[in-house]
Amino acid sequence: MPNSPPPDIVISGIGVASGLGYGKASLIEGLLAGRDVFGILARPGRQAQDGSTAFIGVELDEPPAILSPRVARTAGFGARVAMAVLDEAWREAGLDAVDPLRIGLVVGGANLFSRDYLLMAQQTAGRLAFVPPRAGHVYFDSDLGGLAASTFAIRGFVHSVGAASASGAVATMMAAEAVRSGRVDACIALGAMQDVSYLDLLGLRALGAMGSVRFGGQPGRACRPFDADHDGFLFGESCAALVLRRGCDVGAGYGTLVGAAAVADGQRGPEPDGAGQRRAILQALTQAGLTTAEIDYVNAHATSTPKGDEVEAATLRDLGLGHAWVNATKSVLGHGLSAAGAVELVALLLQMRAGMLHPTRNLDNPHEPELRYVRGEAQPHSIRHALKLSFGFGGTDVALAIRSP
Repeated sequence: MPNSPPPDIVISGIGVASGLGYGKASLIEGLLAGRDVFGILARPGRQAQDGSTAFIGVELDEPPAILSPRVARTAGFGARVAMAVLDEAWREAGLDAVDPLRIGLVVGGANLFSRDYLLMAQQTAGRLAFVPPRAGHVYFDSDLGGLAASTFAIRGFVHSVGAASASGAVATMMAAEAVRSGRVDACIALGAMQDVSYLDLLGLRALGAMGSVRFGGQPGRACRPFDADHDGFLFGESCAALVLRRGCDVGAGYGTLVGAAAVADGQRGPEPDGAGQRRAILQALTQAGLTTAEIDYVNAHATSTPKGDEVEAATLRDLGLGHAWVNATKSVLGHGLSAAGAVELVALLLQMRAGMLHPTRNLDNPHEPELRYVRGEAQPHSIRHALKLSFGFGGTDVALAIRSP
């Protein structure tokens, strides 16, 4: 007998948190309105105390309470956010009806709780006997997955994957493969919130990746993807969960993941590589059975760094994607680091369902005018085939191809 075609893998449930609020409705409403949520980062441990210039970015409100008070006391802010996001996705996908042994979880992100560690070090300086027990398990990236599996009925498997800013996208790929292979019936991809400390931000500033101080008095103008006046990214707390299922089991969902590719471009640091980006896009399209001419929307990685934006724009131009609408979700939410790929895939899917594309904020003077940017205000558009691009430090380039329901 001939082999059966692989099953369609669809996204059947979504949970999300961003500076626009908790939940899908807050995200799509704020994106389409182009709301400004940037300000000076105020969470303890986010600003150096030596007179260094303050960091601009986006921070979340306290999440809805999912954990019991006893467990919540052992969980940091980012972990509590993740549980709220997972709860939203879990409920929408109806996972209570799925055998727990057939549910998996892939956590996208590494070094997720560095701010927690900094605060514990400060609080116990000179009193090392008072280091709390949770310091021993938060140290491991597996802690967040363990918390999720003990909170929800996940008994298939739990993995973590670290690919810098591409972590959420890689987690989505891995979750899709677990479902496609039959290993599980449902798999959750979690783009985990990166709870950064001022040491992390200072390091990124030293690399030249962070936005400068020029817009300190106007935080809302500082994040400028694809604009000629861009000069670096701004951190934005965010988190997203996507439930992947076989379409034959649950229907069309939000959309179908028809192609996915992750390639290594051979770079160690933040340097973008156009050749790697092109390979990822073409591999994803080949898997999907699509051509670049059939892509009508691209949710770009677009961090607001000059080199990164310029290389990505050139990649889109050189592949003949100048006809496709392009926007940059980081212009509204900031850069979620490990969470970014998953959060921005959620943004893509919600725009697909709404039939509207959100504007790219602060795109006053595009440095690559040949691309079809969404600027100024939301743009009506019925997406048929879309690309989500995610690129991570260390040379990981990811492209996800999505077909509308």
